This record gives sequence, structure tokens and C-alpha cells, in this order.
Amino acid sequence: MKKFIFIGKNHVALLCAVFLLLVLGLYVITQPISEHLQELYASQQSVIITDRHGEYIAIQPNAKGYYARAVETVPAQWKTLILKKEDRFFAYHPGINPFSILRDTLQYVFTKELRGSSTISQQLVKILLGNENQRTLLNKITETLYAISLELHANKKKILTMYTNSVYLGNQAQGIGEASWYYFRKSPEALSNHDMLQFVAALNNPSRNFPGAQGNKKRVKYLASLYGTPQLKDSESTFTIPTSTANQNLHKSKTLFELETLGVACSTDCKVTLDAQLTETLRDMLRRNLATAQFDTVENGAIVVIKLPENEVLSIVGSPNPNSKKPGSQINMAIKPRPIGSTAKPFIYMKAFEKGARPYSLVEDREYKYEIGTGFAFYPKNYDGQYRGEVTLHEALSNSLNVPSVKVLEYAGLQEFSHFLSDSLDFVPIQPLENYELGIALGALEMDLLTLSGYFTIFPNEGVLKPLTVFSSDSTPYLPLPMQHRLLEERRVADRAFIQLVNKILSDRDTSVEQFGIKSDLNLAQQNYALKTGTSRNFHDSWTVGYTPDFLVGVWIGNSDNTPMKQVSGQLGAGKIWHEAMDIMLASPYNKKTPFSFDTLENFSQSGSVEYGLPGDDYDLARDLLKSSFFIKNPHHGDTFLYEPNIRIPLVAQDSVQWFIDDKFLGENDTLSWRPSKPGQYMITAKSNTDQQASITVFVRGEEYVIQ
Repeated sequence: MKKFIFIGKNHVALLCAVFLLLVLGLYVITQPISEHLQELYASQQSVIITDRHGEYIAIQPNAKGYYARAVETVPAQWKTLILKKEDRFFAYHPGINPFSILRDTLQYVFTKELRGSSTISQQLVKILLGNENQRTLLNKITETLYAISLELHANKKKILTMYTNSVYLGNQAQGIGEASWYYFRKSPEALSNHDMLQFVAALNNPSRNFPGAQGNKKRVKYLASLYGTPQLKDSESTFTIPTSTANQNLHKSKTLFELETLGVACSTDCKVTLDAQLTETLRDMLRRNLATAQFDTVENGAIVVIKLPENEVLSIVGSPNPNSKKPGSQINMAIKPRPIGSTAKPFIYMKAFEKGARPYSLVEDREYKYEIGTGFAFYPKNYDGQYRGEVTLHEALSNSLNVPSVKVLEYAGLQEFSHFLSDSLDFVPIQPLENYELGIALGALEMDLLTLSGYFTIFPNEGVLKPLTVFSSDSTPYLPLPMQHRLLEERRVADRAFIQLVNKILSDRDTSVEQFGIKSDLNLAQQNYALKTGTSRNFHDSWTVGYTPDFLVGVWIGNSDNTPMKQVSGQLGAGKIWHEAMDIMLASPYNKKTPFSFDTLENFSQSGSVEYGLPGDDYDLARDLLKSSFFIKNPHHGDTFLYEPNIRIPLVAQDSVQWFIDDKFLGENDTLSWRPSKPGQYMITAKSNTDQQASITVFVRGEEYVIQ
């Protein structure tokens, strides 16, 4: 009697539960393996640096020494060819082909050799694990486990994409993204079917059968006939194997030179604010200019362009040709400190405006004698060696007069100006600031072009100092200036009103005609720009920094070995290159034609011509303020004192004078002691025996005005 075994519903449910548990367990166990493979895949891609428009600046080799730039979409013709050749059942198998495994196992039993009939998933695993040249049974088992794990956690589209980006195609080219540019100078999307066939033909032995090699041509003919794919005739093919120089240029543009010398590095793909095309356009322009007879004593130059108001670095050109072997060509001169000449003057005048001076204030342009530390007398001179007598600060700054600028720095206060540089701007000089003394006004202060350009942005940004940005997206996108403590957030360093006074002067090309002429490289077709030139002593350095509210352009030219140029001033040297750079920028999308704002200024016409100051100015007092400040040595105009019962304020003049407090005679001498009777505002007047006089205003505050 036969017995039948019936499987009830409970048994079926149990079997299903066991099966599901096994599948779930397999899924969980294989997840770390799949994640490990995807980590290996990510690590083998090259780090790519692109500019603000996505153009390649550099592609760095991976750990294998290969270059890899991934594609996100697999080209259709590549997919068709690769599946025909490598894995016809790719869409159906779970990562392994059971028939191929059985065949390889039987062959190994009899011949002790393994055939390479792996699936695309297994080939990808082999590449990622680095087992391409190690065909052992253990590796085969490992690859099988890894392939199944990958298939469980990644879809077919992703696996094919990973394979496409991982295959080696010879000459350090990994993946068709890199190979397309290396061999054909085209994107994968632009490749023909014949081009793709050359990649397929290279797979078995890419070191010998890469595209362009003789072995590749034979394989292409065989595969074309096998797959019925049209191919080009030899006479129709214009393909040539790229030279090593061309390959180097493919992976590293000249724009990388400045980033590397600045210490800018990326551990993962990154996008910088630089405009690579603009940078190379400016580099070519700089090189072309320095090759002319006008610059026959000049070897080096640098250009910096900053996008405003964001303070994004658009371009840094530190060398006209960083690939040249000429001395100094491989030095980034944009970050080398040099004496900045008269480009320091706008900052000096701004500080003087803060102390009450105005563009219409008068200063004597005449011979002055200063005793310096060497024990010798120092007589500051103007660029042309002439003195002009009484001039306004507007005229002095517009024409970059040296002697008045020394007096303006003396008025602003050398110590106060040094504090502004070190405390407000976080400037780090190459020697103590006190060593420069009044020579700062004559261009002795050293600074590099990038740092100087960064500081100059306070003028178009209306008194706000912002960090320079070099990364488009990064947790720390700011570019440290070579001569500045790291600035991580913007800060206001000057009031808008005083900045606008400087901008008004630097944008006035009419007043500067005396020194720079009617026709000049400093004149542009567009009106909303301002600039300052500079020339260091004996023509070692030529500078021009100019800006609109939309962008700033700084230029330096000179010689890296510090040899002097032949009569190349800021106007005639850097000014010419600056003019061409500005023309490029004015014609670019970066030019929004934003006007300067002068909303805080007021016009004064007491002198018979329009002059600029601030609302509420005491015109007569401000006009003679500098003369008063040198006539009355102490106190200074605007000084504030705390009233105390025994307060004494020393009065000091350059010579013996008659002192008056609110027009009441106090006494006569070069020094006196004055005791204010109560808090209030007082006018102090000093009159000499030669009818010269000067007046200043001081404040004596009671305790109720003191801020704790």
C-alpha cells in the first residue's frame, strides 16, 4: 500500500518564510560588500578641478596613475557594442553566467587554466579589486560573490555606468570619458560608431591595442566584420596618437599654475571661481605686450581680476608663460611682495578725510626737510621734480603728488595709519611698519598684487573689507591673502562717506590731466571707473589698480630679479596692460555698468569751482585744516577731553605765537598750558607775528557724556 506525503498550507508557509529569511539574510550580508565596491569605484575616479563655467582646469591621476573622468550616461553605441562582445545576457543574469562558470570549472579541472569569460559585473569587480592580471580559483570565487552582491544592491544601469567609467583603454586613460578626450579630443557623445569600435577592440590588451596602434586596427576590422558594423577606410581616417605634450596640456591647463602656487588644493572634485578662458586671454595679452619693444627691459608681469561685490577671484595671472624656462617665468609674481609706489595714497587720504580733511582742503606743495634715522636730511620730491605751491587734496591725489601726500600722512598720523593697516586690514608686513616712517607715502611699503587688489576692494565695496572667494562651494571658500591674517568674515573698515570722497577723486580723469595728459592709457570709453597708478623708486615696479562697482583689475610689471626697467612708469607700463585688460572686462558679461554711488557727498562752490565734501562741513575750517594742523602742533582739530577740576591742556605751536580761546587772548609763547573752566566746545586760535594764523576746534566733555 502506497503512502502519499501531502504538504499542507502550514508547510508551504514555513518554506516561504525560510526562503524569505534566506533572501533577506543574503541581502543584509552582501550589503557591506556592495558598499565596499562602490567606495572603491569612487576612489578610483580622478579629482577634477573646474572653473566657474565647468571648464577643466586640472585632472589629477588616481592611485593607479590613470586619468579618469566619469560619464553619467552611457553612450548608446558603446552599450550596443560592449554587450555584443562581453555579455549578451547582461540584462538577465544575477551577476554571473551559470553556463560560463560550468564551462570554466570543467576546463580548470582538465587544464588547470581559467578562461576569461566573465560577465560585465565580474569584470567590474575584477577591476575594482585590482585582480585583472591574477586569474586564480580563489579570485574567481571572490569575484563571483562580489558580483552577486553588487547585483543585489545596484541596478543594471548603474553597473554598466560603473564599468564604462572603469575600463582601462591604454595610455593612462581609464573609462571612455577620459579616452574620448585623450584619443579623439571629443566628448563621448560626439564619438562615431567607428571610434567606439576602437575602444572595444582595445579591451583585451589596452597597453598594446589602444586606438591608433597597429593591433587595434586589425581588431577593429575583425570586430566590424563580426558585428556587421561599418568602419572607415584607412585613407578616410585622420586619427593620430596624441603626443606626451598634448596629453599633459589635456590634464593640466596653465590656469592651474597660479592655484598650485597659492596652495589651493582639492581632495575631491571642486569648482573654483576662476574663469579659465578669461585667465588665458589675459595671459596671452600680457605675453604679447611684454614681447614688444616698449617692454624690452621687462620680463615679468601679473594680473588679478576680482568680481564685485562678491569678491570672487575671476583671474590670477602670475606669469606670462609658466611653461617657459626663462628666469622668473615659473614664479607667481602675483603673490610676491614688491614696493607698491603711489598705490598706497588712496588709503592715506581716506584716513585724512576721517580726521576732518576734505578734497578741497589746501596743502603746501613745496620743499620740506625731514630728519631721518640715518642722521641725514630728507627732502621728498614729486615725480617730475617740480613744486606747485598751494594745492587741494583733490589735485594732489588726482595727480599723485608725493610731497603733499607726505604732509597728508603726517596729518592723518603715522601711528594711526599703521594701526589701520595692522588692525583694520589685518595686514602682515615683511618688516615692522615703524621702519617705513613717512616713506609709506612715497611708495616704500611692500605688498603683493593679490593682497593689494584685495585691499583695494574696500573702495568699490564702499568701506567693507570682504574675504576673497576662490571656491564656488566649500565649507571654507575663502582664499587667504599672502600678507594678511586669515579673514573669515566681512567687516566695515571705513565709513561710506569717506570712501565716496576717494572714489570721486580717483574717478576724475579731468583733474589728473596735468600729470597724466589728455590722451592716456588710463582713459576708457566707459565713465564709471576709478584707478590709481604707482611706480617704485628707480622704476623697479610699475602698478595700476582700477575698478568699477562690478569688478577690479590690478596689474604689476617688473623683473623677478628686481633689476630696474627703463623709464617704465605706472602709467606707461602697467597702465597700458591695465587698459587692455579693462577693455576685455568692459566687453564681458561681468560688466553690468553699475554706477558709483555719491549720495553722501555735497557740492561746495565757495572757491569759484565745484568742489566736493560732506553735508554740514565748515568749509572755511576744513579748507585750512592741514595748514592749521602743522601750525598748531597740539591739540588736534576735533580732539575730545574729559573735564576734571584740575584739567590742563598743553598748547604747542611750531613757533612763538599769540594764543586765543574763543577770541579771548590767553598768552604768547610756542607752548602754553590752558585750563578750561567748564565743559563745552572751544575754538583755539594761534596768531604769529607775520600775520599767519590757524584755528581748530576741541571738545571738553563732562562725565555725563562719557560712555562706560
